[in-house]
Amino acid sequence: MTDPILHCDKLCSGWGDTRVLSDVSFALSRGSVLAILGRNGVGKSTLLSTVMGRATHKSGAIKLDGRDIAHLPVYERAKLGIGFVPQEREIFPSLSVRENLLVAAKPPHRAGTEPWSLERVIDLMPRLGERINNGGSQLSGGEQQMLSIGRALMGNPSVLLLDEPMEGLAPVIIDGLVAALHRLRAQSELAILLVEQHVSLALEFTDRILVLDRGMTVYDNVDGRDKPDHHHLDKLTGVSAG
Repeated sequence: MTDPILHCDKLCSGWGDTRVLSDVSFALSRGSVLAILGRNGVGKSTLLSTVMGRATHKSGAIKLDGRDIAHLPVYERAKLGIGFVPQEREIFPSLSVRENLLVAAKPPHRAGTEPWSLERVIDLMPRLGERINNGGSQLSGGEQQMLSIGRALMGNPSVLLLDEPMEGLAPVIIDGLVAALHRLRAQSELAILLVEQHVSLALEFTDRILVLDRGMTVYDNVDGRDKPDHHHLDKLTGVSAG
């Protein structure tokens, strides 16, 4: 494994005085994808929120390109190259698709990296081009999810956090998003941390799996080898992998 772009070591965090995560560790290299699996309420979304700086950090390291960012505010982490697509999408409903994308535009964090532009995002997700002048409130749930992903990409991150991007979407929309994510992985060196309840989709997208239970790691095929089968994951996560 190459030097990690994102490294969390013995991470403990939660919300206020409540601890949710205990001693969670992982490393993520450029161009790789790590899927975080587990039952509802085990701390998957809290893990992403901790990396982004939204949850309460209690102890342990969060390193981005070797720099400990555990005590930096959200906006500083975004400046350093972390993009976040939350479950709630958090688009600007009063702005057009174009405006939502352009307001998030930042230069690349690495020299020589092909930047994400309005045109490149639309090429990845053509539906956004068809709706480019529509307001955020006029979009379907799937279109809002595409817009949330596109807006994160416009920040030209080196690490992308995706919190259950397929949740609540129709199968035909899921198919389109999965295709876009495969293209995204093929066309960039983004490191992706993915929380996803659709276990079969997570297995299709990556060989690297980390399973949480009660805020602790109960499974991690560290180097991506020995990929677990669906039956094993069913037992670990309590979620059907079918």
